[in-house]
Amino acid sequence: MFLSVFDMFKVGIGPSSSHTMGPMVAAARFLDALRVSPFHATGLRASLHGSLAFTGAGHATDRATILGLAGFDPESYDAEKAEAELSRIRERHEVTPPDLPPLRFDPETDLVFDYDTVLSGHANGMMLMATDAQGDVILRETYYSIGGGFVMTEAELAAGKNTDEGAPVPFPFKSAAEMLEMARSSGKTIAQMKRANEETRGGADRLKSGTRRLWQVMNDCIDRGLAADGVLPGGLKVKRRAKAIHDALLAERGRNLSAPHAINDWMSVYAMAVNEENAAGGQVVTAPTNGAAGVLPATLRYYIDHVPGASERHIEDFLLTAAAIGGLVKFNASISGAEAGCQAEVGSAAAMSAAGLCAVMGGTPEQVENAAEIALEHHLGMTCDPIRGLVQVPCIERNGLGAIKAVSAASLALRGDGTHLVPLDACIETMRQTGADMSDKYKETSLGGLAVNVPNC
Repeated sequence: MFLSVFDMFKVGIGPSSSHTMGPMVAAARFLDALRVSPFHATGLRASLHGSLAFTGAGHATDRATILGLAGFDPESYDAEKAEAELSRIRERHEVTPPDLPPLRFDPETDLVFDYDTVLSGHANGMMLMATDAQGDVILRETYYSIGGGFVMTEAELAAGKNTDEGAPVPFPFKSAAEMLEMARSSGKTIAQMKRANEETRGGADRLKSGTRRLWQVMNDCIDRGLAADGVLPGGLKVKRRAKAIHDALLAERGRNLSAPHAINDWMSVYAMAVNEENAAGGQVVTAPTNGAAGVLPATLRYYIDHVPGASERHIEDFLLTAAAIGGLVKFNASISGAEAGCQAEVGSAAAMSAAGLCAVMGGTPEQVENAAEIALEHHLGMTCDPIRGLVQVPCIERNGLGAIKAVSAASLALRGDGTHLVPLDACIETMRQTGADMSDKYKETSLGGLAVNVPNC
């Protein structure tokens, strides 16, 4: 099993990897299919289902779908151009994707939030259709946004998870137990094994430049969030808090007034800065999702800025180790809040972050696996219940607490020798089972929990 670090960490836009990036990617794939289709299309339609329907408006899923059908993609997204294009589409009722003729598309009638039709493959489902001059459907595809910006067609999902057809990699571990056995037999760290796999597929130069860019985007996102204030969009009137907290922390540090526990506030503020940017539709990196995008950058920034002896040359090892753990979670369970609740998003992010921090602080593979298990175990059962479907409450603070748990888990693991009662594999399987048993009300539908018990208007 191979999942690249660049699959786990993708540069994109807020507020949601499943609800924003996924539909945009799905639309791009549909346009590619249309370009090679023998049929002559003159119009497009789209329908959103499941969680994409119930919380799509709050997650800007409609906007992402429209822009995707117009040819926009998450990595090269330009906010100013997007606004101009949305206005043009709403005025002219057509999209003009590259290498295709103008296609009829009226957002008011051709994009449907279908709350009643259940698509069986995944909670995040959408159907995209092309029509002819008479309005008849000539091409149709069902896509599932399965978390972290990953998208699969109905056929791909039915084929199963093991669809990797690339060149064989030297360390193809599918479980934490296999990972540890390969580490013992090879004498390599988790990061070294992951690096060998990545270089087999993409080469050393791509890995080096790509991981450098990932951290640059993450760190820039923190800095933007720490500098911005105001009210987040969406109607809840949630105030940005990261800047004020950061300013207060700097002032306290300058006067030596900080209590020891203030280090938790530093971790939280880095994460909150990222997730406030995400909620505002800014550029973020899935880690492993947008809703959980603040945990890993906050943990890494904590390491760089606050840990004695920390070095930026360890950033690649941090990201590689984290990606290895994230790949295990995704392959054996889920990173999708719509599929397994927030344990699958913030829980996975905390496990990845704890593993990365433990690794760069000298942890053995066994200690790294222990750190990931501790962090994930103590997110088990966490629901996904965003108020009004917005990735704001409880999501922003939840990332801050996820970072704190990640650092604590790494620290506990480093205090031990790597032996522990609950294997990471058992914890991942427990998370999968818990997600399967969890009521849909608590899986990103905003039909239960805080979403219905807190006034949202």
